[in-house]
Amino acid sequence: MAIRPIIIAPDPVLKAKAKPVENIDGGIVRLMDDMLETMYKAPGIGLAAPQIGILQRVIVVDVADKDEKPQPFAMANPEILWQSDETSVHNEGCLSLPDHYADVTRPKQVRLRYIDRDGEVRELDADNLLATCVQHEIDHLNGVLFIDHISLLKRNMIMRKLQKAKKSQETV
Repeated sequence: MAIRPIIIAPDPVLKAKAKPVENIDGGIVRLMDDMLETMYKAPGIGLAAPQIGILQRVIVVDVADKDEKPQPFAMANPEILWQSDETSVHNEGCLSLPDHYADVTRPKQVRLRYIDRDGEVRELDADNLLATCVQHEIDHLNGVLFIDHISLLKRNMIMRKLQKAKKSQETV
């Protein structure tokens, strides 16, 4: 397993659409393991392959509390089959937009289908934080960031700060 560098916005790869995983092989399993290690080290509760520069439809999530045993999910080709009409608001952040947070409204519950690390097709009913997290990560696979769900004014403020930080990093 290896910790991979996380891409920070603005970067065009974060706006690109990821390609479906053709089959679960050793490379995809290794990618899932690396993503989990990277996510835990960051620390975060979710990570999508595009965030480490790989345009494959792979996400990992673990919303267990710090005092709980880890409960990781590694998913290839996740797709939402159903979402509730009821919504919830969570203050979201993103490893690719460090130190920026905003309230985002999303469906409170979702049912999704994905392929696990053993190549088995699974379905998962998720609610509350887990539902928010998988929707956030699936958005990444479609080139959508959480700031795309907030007002244009707030989004532009965050992007300007990120661009300024990136420029100051490049001059160092």
